[in-house]
Amino acid sequence: MRRCLWAVVQATAFRWSPRGLHGFRVALLRLFGARIADNVRIYPTARTIYPWRLTCEARVMIGPDVNLYNLAPVTLGYGVQLSQSVHLCAGTHDYLKWAMPLVAEPITIGANVWLGAEVFVGPGVTIGELAVIGARSVVVKDQPAGMVCAGNPCRPLKPRPDPQ
Repeated sequence: MRRCLWAVVQATAFRWSPRGLHGFRVALLRLFGARIADNVRIYPTARTIYPWRLTCEARVMIGPDVNLYNLAPVTLGYGVQLSQSVHLCAGTHDYLKWAMPLVAEPITIGANVWLGAEVFVGPGVTIGELAVIGARSVVVKDQPAGMVCAGNPCRPLKPRPDPQ
């Protein structure tokens, strides 16, 4: 029942809210059980399946058309930036069994990570703090802290220089 009510709220009040009303959308998510710090920006076209499985620290930005398919907990550390059309998918199916049961594993994104446009992050992945994931990368394994990573499958390419 709670999931259905959230779907209605997300499709109306959340989605139709003006772009600048980040606090309003944060309040709606909190109302449904999300643990979100202050100073978080969430765009109206972002989607989440289960708000009660979402944790965001301060200064997180969830950009336009981001899809948080959080069948398991999704944790976004301080200062995480999710660019447009990022897809965090915390669930899959066990294709080795005929019934193909759901397998849900948490996703953890470390502090000050930037995910470029259209990045896909699969179930059970942890991305270390200060990592940068290049646009359209497919992240199916953990990525180390402080690295610029990209590709399909995503892999570390070079150290991230200290921001100025």
